[in-house]
Amino acid sequence: MRPPKPTVAIISPALRKANNGNWQTAHRWSRFLRAGYDVTLASEWAGPTAGDLAPACLIALHARRSADAVARFADACPKRPLIVVLTGTDLYRDIRSDPAAQRSLELATYLVVLQDEGPFELSTAHRGKCRVIYQSAIACHSHAVDSEYFDVVLVGHMRPEKDPLTAMRSLALLPDDSRIRMTHVGGALDDEYLRAVQALQAQTWPLGERYSWLANLPHAETRRRIAGAKALVISSVMEGGANVIVEAITSGVPVLASRIPGNIGMLGRDYEGYFPPGDAAQLAELLQRASQDIGFLTRLRQQCAQRAPLFAPARERAEVIKLVADALRPT
Repeated sequence: MRPPKPTVAIISPALRKANNGNWQTAHRWSRFLRAGYDVTLASEWAGPTAGDLAPACLIALHARRSADAVARFADACPKRPLIVVLTGTDLYRDIRSDPAAQRSLELATYLVVLQDEGPFELSTAHRGKCRVIYQSAIACHSHAVDSEYFDVVLVGHMRPEKDPLTAMRSLALLPDDSRIRMTHVGGALDDEYLRAVQALQAQTWPLGERYSWLANLPHAETRRRIAGAKALVISSVMEGGANVIVEAITSGVPVLASRIPGNIGMLGRDYEGYFPPGDAAQLAELLQRASQDIGFLTRLRQQCAQRAPLFAPARERAEVIKLVADALRPT
């Protein structure tokens, strides 16, 4: 009779219904680990219950939003490994001022960031227990259709960190004869964004025809939309390591990105497709250049292709499995 597999609990503040980056990471990691471990995936860990042993290892996504689960596990199982994955707002905001997030860093056996600029946000002591693990996606080859339009896609739920309003405003700054059309995938999490969508769609030609909002879509359909675009726009002011960048690059689709650390860590410091965060005019110029200059667009594709090996599923799988194996290795 085979001995039981060790149990690994993955805590994600967002689960399947949210359909966001945290969920995609948690779900993917659970698949990677199931061959060697019994994996549970939940939004909280309340502590061991009668007849239910504590997991051998806990992986918590987001230092602040999973802080209660981190603290409970550290208190109940002080000698068991605890991995905290810094996924975005915690890395670039919460750990600077939030006591609960800072406590999560202290309690963690290992810290994980999702791109190679991330460790620079940590103290020297915390950097010493940090690993960079890039997210991954299965290749989904582009099926962009030749047309008179230059179709771009914006993917992400509408909230301040994603700054969708900058992308929307850029459309009004394009010349009347621009070929650009933008499709936006993601829910409006605040009435401000819903009003902005409605106002943009109510505009007369050409502005009203340039923007299409599809709200929430299943993940597979979102990937098809990305693969069918000429470029992906990411206008965020804060990112831990955007999964949509991975999905664009593995689809052969170049990215037009705000110049923030989380995007630089994904695309590289020398990438040519950046614009200043919040600068709608510069984004409009970048969109127009990408739609008119085939040489520029080709360079962006080539630069993205050079980063693609970082986002291979086999690489992420091996690094996640090694992380947990190292954490569980007796010392």
